[in-house]
Amino acid sequence: MNYWLDEKLAELNRQRIMEDMAIIHFEEKQRRARVYHPGRFEMIMFRFANWMIATGKELRKRYEIPAVNCDQRPTKSFAR
Repeated sequence: MNYWLDEKLAELNRQRIMEDMAIIHFEEKQRRARVYHPGRFEMIMFRFANWMIATGKELRKRYEIPAVNCDQRPTKSFAR
């Protein structure tokens, strides 16, 4: 039997697997190192959300009914 061919094919398969693993590891490192750069839509939505938050706070301050201080006792002029 000729075992040389089987051994050579097994060695080539091992080399291919090792190359594939190296490529996968390299791609994972690239993916982890990549910095997030938002696109145009994300930037517009971020600015819109900030504007809505700022406007909402101003409107709340302007139109909010002030809280009543319930700690004060009523005056003695009222009947009990």
